[in-house]
Amino acid sequence: MTTLSSLTSAHPLVLVGAGKMGGALLSGWLASGLDPKAVVAVDPAPPADTAAMLSAAGIVPRADAPTVTARVIVVAVKPQLMAAVLPGLKPLMGPETIVLSIAAGKTIASFAAVFGDVAVVRAMPNTPAQVGRGITAAVASRHATADDKALVTTLLQAVGEVAWLDDEALIDAVTAISGSGPAYVFHFVECLAEAGERLGLSPELAARFARATVEGAGELLHRSKLTPAELRKNVTSPGGTTAAALAVLAAEDGLVPLIAKAAAAAKRRSEELSG
Repeated sequence: MTTLSSLTSAHPLVLVGAGKMGGALLSGWLASGLDPKAVVAVDPAPPADTAAMLSAAGIVPRADAPTVTARVIVVAVKPQLMAAVLPGLKPLMGPETIVLSIAAGKTIASFAAVFGDVAVVRAMPNTPAQVGRGITAAVASRHATADDKALVTTLLQAVGEVAWLDDEALIDAVTAISGSGPAYVFHFVECLAEAGERLGLSPELAARFARATVEGAGELLHRSKLTPAELRKNVTSPGGTTAAALAVLAAEDGLVPLIAKAAAAAKRRSEELSG
């Protein structure tokens, strides 16, 4: 079975690491109907909001992995903790266990080195998963079956869109665009607010206009069937104020090369972490 009902107390989903992203995923799974009895949370000190969610669902977080054969092991700990954590998960492995990792920089080969020839899915979600609007890239090892991928798709769709990749190397590019991308947008809001202050707005008013503008533009993009280019053109009157601003942003030294340079830097760093 590939639905959430295939996860049971006998063959549960074991979430290792219940931090911001792990907690966001768990919230989405529970909201989608996952039986709390089919969840084991391994985290000695989850954040307060995740701890409250676990308590409300009747899930008691554990400091160590239990004695159980997991259907899915979701590895959501920081990459630097992997070497200490992964060996302790080996007793959870069974013939149908899937290892689903959302840890940046950890390759499928690094999991195979610990667990052997098992089904591994490497995924890169982004922080909008916290509000059910994320997008996750996923790539599977050759040992993952169609049913394994279907179950992982169901799990990841609980927090947003899912896109499967054929080449693991593309994870680094995805990290640069969607994984790190929300931070670029937040920084743009900061820059827009600062520009408003330079034009004479109070800090409070500048921040309010900048934030609401980006929130509204994002929602319009979400709801509209038009492309971003078409939406941009709809706002831009020839010879108007928007056209004047876009002439600066679209200049040779404008936003396009700057974003490309930033994304390339993020991709290089992702490759370094994977090496």
